Amino acid sequence: MSAAVRLLLPLALALLALAPAAASADVRGTLPIDQRWEFSYEAEGPWRAIDVPHVMDPDPTMAVWGGRIAWYRTTFRGPATTSGRAWALRFGQVRRRSEVYLNGRLVGRNSRPYTPFMLPAKGLRPGEDNVLVVRVDNRRTPGYREGWWNWGGITRAVSLVPRGRVELRDTGLLSKVDCEGRCRAQVLVDTWLTNRTGEPVRPYVAVRVASPRGRAAQNTVRVRTVAPGERARVQLAVPVARPELWAPEQPTLYAATVQARLGTRVEHAEQSRVGLRSVTVRRGRLELNGRRLDLRGASIQEDVAGRGPAMTNADVERTVAELKAVGANVTRAHYLLDPRLLRRLDEEGILVWSQSPVYHRDAQLKHKDFRERELEMVRRTVLEARSHPSVITHSVANELSPRPDELHTTRVFLDDAREMTEDLDPTLPTSVDLVAWPGFPRQETYARFDLLGLNQYFGWYQGDEGHETGNLDDLEPFLRQARRNYHRQALVMTEFGAESTMEGPPEVKETFAFQARYVDHNLTLVKRLDFLSGAIYWTLREFAVKPDWDGGAERKGVPRDAIHNKGLVSYADGTRKPAWEVAQRHFAQTQLYRSDPSRAVAAVTGDGPRADSGIGSAALTGGVIGTLLTLSGLMLWLLRDIWRFSGRPEPAPAYRAGDPERERRLELVA
Repeated sequence: MSAAVRLLLPLALALLALAPAAASADVRGTLPIDQRWEFSYEAEGPWRAIDVPHVMDPDPTMAVWGGRIAWYRTTFRGPATTSGRAWALRFGQVRRRSEVYLNGRLVGRNSRPYTPFMLPAKGLRPGEDNVLVVRVDNRRTPGYREGWWNWGGITRAVSLVPRGRVELRDTGLLSKVDCEGRCRAQVLVDTWLTNRTGEPVRPYVAVRVASPRGRAAQNTVRVRTVAPGERARVQLAVPVARPELWAPEQPTLYAATVQARLGTRVEHAEQSRVGLRSVTVRRGRLELNGRRLDLRGASIQEDVAGRGPAMTNADVERTVAELKAVGANVTRAHYLLDPRLLRRLDEEGILVWSQSPVYHRDAQLKHKDFRERELEMVRRTVLEARSHPSVITHSVANELSPRPDELHTTRVFLDDAREMTEDLDPTLPTSVDLVAWPGFPRQETYARFDLLGLNQYFGWYQGDEGHETGNLDDLEPFLRQARRNYHRQALVMTEFGAESTMEGPPEVKETFAFQARYVDHNLTLVKRLDFLSGAIYWTLREFAVKPDWDGGAERKGVPRDAIHNKGLVSYADGTRKPAWEVAQRHFAQTQLYRSDPSRAVAAVTGDGPRADSGIGSAALTGGVIGTLLTLSGLMLWLLRDIWRFSGRPEPAPAYRAGDPERERRLELVA
């Protein structure tokens, strides 16, 4: 044995001891509860068979706009449960408020209508029939604005999730990429570990990521002592050598496994896919992997005629297919998208402007309890979206006051939401979407964000006194002023649109010709103004919004329904309007990147400059000496990495320094 091998062998053995163990045979995966559901309106009956996901009232009519109460129930066979393990009930989405009963026992409530939640499956009977009952209250809260229909029901999947003696929650798999010179990458793991035993424990958290070519990287940390019932935050980094970057033109996804274990026994295991990419704002421009973006796309609402947001797999595929057909490289929604849809957008390389459903809330934000509730909405949205490489920003709110500097409670909310988002995902730019009206001065509250969305309808809506938007020719001066006000921030036109329902001349609002000309004018302007980072049309497909929606055309004597008609595709039959072809042409003529296409191409394709293959790789290649050098390189990387994801577990940080009471309240809500 050579001197080099004798020197490095102890280090190699120590590092190999930290490698993730194979998953134990009794660590079961998620079990769907998707069969034999029944449904009944409260005090009305009878029970009838349905499929979940489901909406109470599939037709958007005035009679059901206010919402009502209904009951859901199902019977399922309880899975086997080994010693020290249990199960939780996971609901992808229930709109709006719910009470959940298992075998006649109330196991919990939820009032967050747009994010998933989990409840302990107390009283579960292994190997026997179990009755799950859910009471759903969809009655609207007066004065609570939303830009979509009041759909109610169990609108996403229901499942059983295994729980070990220690368990992980809200695991984020983020990417840190630096391609200045040699390209280096890390998967940053951010999770919360809970000790469900009655004794203090010192668990391990182990992570392994593997590229499509089979190159693997891994890291394991031993967590500090966690008291019974305690919830501790754990953060660690996994360096990835020779990274294959995720990008729309090549959406490479790594397989990732995260485990929590006590000794050699795996107590909790999660599997997912992660993309390595860098999203930054530099000199007022949005960049992906170091290249300036020029986004073009259309927003979506999860709303299918006859099913509302209770989407089938076919509905998900159709949405993705329509985005691809129109040539969109980005999409946006007012709330967290269905995880099935996010996964498909990851796979297809379509970028996502993710947003929390905090919409026109200034009046409500005056109340402290409501601010806490909306902060929790932001928190849950970021936690669920942050692991998806397609997500390029977390927008904390939509169309709040244009003067937050003068409105104390709105300013406090925005500052808190931005700081919390930066803590939960420091790898993406923070953003907020603004009412794009002229005549308002620069707001320091908005200037603290990295990225601003501009929702503008110049030439469609009239605006307000002193802030008129009726003339489309005023749009360019407004955008140039916005650039002067916010020269450090990247700017994206996140909304523009016009209704269309009929044939007619292009000078008449609500005609197909007017909409087509409107789309052409806006996209031509965006192409000319190179300080913009793109534009997202509102919306791809029509959707239900509210009774007697007039859409801003202000045509007298015209019967109205609940359908928002700005979409490029009709609601009922999926007909593509003439504006579709206009948008499609513009999208096809616009390159995704404004900058030199040679930048970062090598990192994406795997050709050219790379990270040092001897740093951070856990792939065992090149014989004994190569293996030991690789492992020693991993140790050197970890020792010199000064980024705060160092692998040291730490308590969940306060979102406002020096306010432990506020942190405690947020932890209780979570």
